Amino acid sequence: MTNTLTLQKYLAASVATTLAKTALFWFLIAIALISAIWAARAQQSSTAEAERYIKESESQWAESVANGDTSVVERILADDFLGVDPDGNLYEKAKMVADTREAPKEFISNHLNDVKVRFFGDTAVAQGDESWVRRTGTPLRARFVWTDTWILRNGKWQIVASEDLIAPEPVQKPAN
Repeated sequence: MTNTLTLQKYLAASVATTLAKTALFWFLIAIALISAIWAARAQQSSTAEAERYIKESESQWAESVANGDTSVVERILADDFLGVDPDGNLYEKAKMVADTREAPKEFISNHLNDVKVRFFGDTAVAQGDESWVRRTGTPLRARFVWTDTWILRNGKWQIVASEDLIAPEPVQKPAN
């Protein structure tokens, strides 16, 4: 009888241990899933905030062409920025700051039309266009169509590369 009681106690303890291990396993799985969901939501929120910041900054940069606000350019262009102008010439941040200061002499207005932003980890590619009107020159009205490459560096989104081209304004179709 003693052997039977010992065996029953052993089996009961073994079942209890197995149940405890199983419960712990499922608890850890639940914690891992909750953590993964939380991390994904945090990433989505962070991406949405970054997209808003990039779109707003692109709009401010466009407006700076007509208002000469160099603070926008100084904030959003990385120190190692390199751009390509519509004529194929390379330019650096310092030249863009200087050109922005002088731009109101040439441009009456410049407004962002559209921008699309795609993310690749700590890199974002913004592609868009903006319509402008010049004081003199040909053409008087046109668009900049561009691609900007943004990177997240030291907690700050900045443009490291840009390429612009000049395109005509889209032809408006007459209303029927």
